[in-house]
Amino acid sequence: MSGPLSGIRVLDLTSVIMGPLATQTLGDLGADVITVESERGETNRVMGPGPHPQLSGVSLNLLRNKRNIGLDLRREEGRQAFLRLAARSDVVVTNLRPGPLARLRLTYDDVRTVRSDIVFCQAHGFPSDDERADDPAYDDVVQAASGIPDLFVRSGGEPTLVPTLVADKVCGLTIVSSVLAALVHRERTGEGQHVEVPMLDVTRSWVLVEHGAAAIPEPPLAGAGYRRLLTPERRPRRTIDGWIHVLPYSEANYVAIFRKGGREDLAGDPRIRSGRARIANADSLYRDVGAVLATDTTANWLAFCRTNQIPATEVASLDDLVAGLPVVDHPVAGPYRHIPYPVRFDRTPAGALRHPAPLPGADGPAILAEAGYSPAEIDALTASRTLR
Repeated sequence: MSGPLSGIRVLDLTSVIMGPLATQTLGDLGADVITVESERGETNRVMGPGPHPQLSGVSLNLLRNKRNIGLDLRREEGRQAFLRLAARSDVVVTNLRPGPLARLRLTYDDVRTVRSDIVFCQAHGFPSDDERADDPAYDDVVQAASGIPDLFVRSGGEPTLVPTLVADKVCGLTIVSSVLAALVHRERTGEGQHVEVPMLDVTRSWVLVEHGAAAIPEPPLAGAGYRRLLTPERRPRRTIDGWIHVLPYSEANYVAIFRKGGREDLAGDPRIRSGRARIANADSLYRDVGAVLATDTTANWLAFCRTNQIPATEVASLDDLVAGLPVVDHPVAGPYRHIPYPVRFDRTPAGALRHPAPLPGADGPAILAEAGYSPAEIDALTASRTLR
């Protein structure tokens, strides 16, 4: 067994980041993931440089543990091939919008005619009952619509996007948990179902976990926004020789830091005596802590914080993080840095690299043969350019 989802087959009709991250995770968990790639090619294959024209640094990890078939779904032969694959699959994941999916005649209603207990997960920017259901929506658009830029305004800056694809990734992981929940339901009842994951709803609910704050009670007790997180003073600080981030979380944490920094006068400060007081005074407290941290080296502060059980870390660079990854070999692209699956299972170990990222259409003939296509039928699909 190579992961808890060994034996589950996923038909992957997704592109860019959100959907491919979800199916990469399902593949890392042991599922047999078959990616259906259009003749235009997968966008993440060319997201930045890579060692091969069809394998960017992004796609080398994002497309791993998947097999690939290139089908022109606009042709009836391609559509029928997709349905034959769906009939042998447990899950379909797609991030096509409702309109394009309907035009291809590959909606949930279409697919469940060939597999009644299919788990069909459809993820796209806006809810299907929203007037924007067929509007294009990428991470940037969803971040803006979900209130993320307003967090930067509330912390004293200009409207800004988080410089990582946070909406895509949060939604990708939500796809995974939703698919797993639907599979549990099917295991108990034998029923498949349609699962919709609207990016806007997911990201908005994620932002409001803490930032709904005092605006959640009705009537509101105050405006939205969790004050401790919105202070511009919440940031890494300079030491004598570098950068560190320290998060004093209790009165004892603050007292220890202030005393080490020679600020005995702050050890009994009323701002640190309760959790509410520490949140209300986060601006000035973080500023005072920053001034104290500048008096010693990073190594000394880290040792001190470890001894006193104060949450702290040296600030890592992206280059340092990449340098810490293991190196593996791709059969076409050569050596690359592998991002390991982060969760550890003691009974069903996950994350084995079973299939390196495939080139477009690399597994098409074998996948169709598994679905019952004869060599002559496969040749005909290739000749008609239905099969890439």
